[in-house]
Amino acid sequence: MYNRRGFIRTVAAGTAATIIPPAFFSCSGEIKKIENIGFITGIIGRELREGDWKEVLAATAEMGYTEIETGNYLGESALSFLRFLDDIGITTVAGGATFSEDMDEVNRSLDRLNALNMQYAVLYWPWSGGAPLSLDDCMESAELLDRIGEICKSRGLTLCWHNHDLEFHATPEGIVPFDYLMENTDQNLVKCELDIYWTKKGGADPLATLRKYRGRYPILHVKDMAPGEEQTFACPGSGIIDFQTVLAEAADQGIKHYFVEQDNVVDGMACLSSAAVYLKSLRF
Repeated sequence: MYNRRGFIRTVAAGTAATIIPPAFFSCSGEIKKIENIGFITGIIGRELREGDWKEVLAATAEMGYTEIETGNYLGESALSFLRFLDDIGITTVAGGATFSEDMDEVNRSLDRLNALNMQYAVLYWPWSGGAPLSLDDCMESAELLDRIGEICKSRGLTLCWHNHDLEFHATPEGIVPFDYLMENTDQNLVKCELDIYWTKKGGADPLATLRKYRGRYPILHVKDMAPGEEQTFACPGSGIIDFQTVLAEAADQGIKHYFVEQDNVVDGMACLSSAAVYLKSLRF
């Protein structure tokens, strides 16, 4: 059970471990900050499964989280889940959809997102196969993304595809899949949930990538990279990614949704605690 005493210990540990960066002031004198911070529920999957999920989510709200990205509801129904989230001040924003040529299957996944009042449908793997990718893969994916994006729009959702590192590795034909998808899908139907860690892992510059496709990123996955050759995952604010600069650009672009994530995390609640302290401290 994740109780209030455990939450306080976690916050204290996270605060002590986090180095708060100096404020950055814009030339106009306006000071910006991230208004809402969220998290993807997978980061605390173990805690939600093994503990009292209501206490766990209430603890994240006390940390300052106001939004979540999740694949399904907890408890008896989508409605009761939404009522509980409303009580603790958390809003559902995005959730996973199905990438398939079977539009009935796609629609069934969107039924779940509509029931949870989601704004965004996310495709976490917008490919029919695995790496390495080819030009044919890129062409097929772009066409299918547009088709699914049209269905999402008709249902009041915005489609986003989520990148990993492979999208920045050129195909045998010399095509960069990330650029192909961004340049060959309808910008009014297909957006990108940019994962900052995976972008850097792929050898790209997250800041340059944000600037190159300005207006295509309604959501960012905020995940850090540990120092060292292995480039393993780290909790935001504890690694080598220059979030001050990257998130300043995101704030300038008007991006509203920032979801904390760390793969293979040992203590998800501790990560959420320290990340909340770090992200709320940033000024642009």
